[in-house]
Amino acid sequence: MEPHTTFATADLDATNCYKLLTGLVTPRPIGWIGTKGADGIDNLAPYSFFNAISAEPPTVLFSVGIGHHVKDSAANAVASGEFTVNIVTDETVEAMNVTAGEHPPHISEFDVAGLTPLPSTLIDAPRVAEATAQLECRVSDVHDIVSSNGEASNRVIFGEVVAIHVADRVLDGTRIRPDLLRSIGRMAGSGYTKTGDGLFQLERPTV
Repeated sequence: MEPHTTFATADLDATNCYKLLTGLVTPRPIGWIGTKGADGIDNLAPYSFFNAISAEPPTVLFSVGIGHHVKDSAANAVASGEFTVNIVTDETVEAMNVTAGEHPPHISEFDVAGLTPLPSTLIDAPRVAEATAQLECRVSDVHDIVSSNGEASNRVIFGEVVAIHVADRVLDGTRIRPDLLRSIGRMAGSGYTKTGDGLFQLERPTV
């Protein structure tokens, strides 16, 4: 066994825990979350603490740091009970990065990034028209993660997927062609990866 360094997380501050976790849990899918505020302004922001967690019912989640305030996406999703997930690919990664900025609530990231808000079919939250695929979601649960000081540090928002939109060019029936989708994964720091690069297959063994 090669030499290892052991980190007891109780001895680490939040910054170093973040560095270790985001450097090891890779690549992470990006939830590009679209919401509508009470004032009618469309909001869009990416989150790499995001994943699909169930197929029945189809469910995704994303987690946001709440600190001294709740981010627009989380506040809008909880208030409206709805959000969209827009899949980030080669074609939209630069625009996604623009929407990662801390823009004021009265500014729509769609406008800042030059993106087109597309109405959803079953919910009142915007999709990204330029995205290869989008998920429409209704909030099914909200859970706050409490830190050692007794205060909530992160808010996890669960959403049941009620509609899935996928560009025909990446579809093979109900299967997705990852070589054509080329979704983007989040690494540590400012690093990203393309899922189409180095793609290989492993057959599950029969026991």
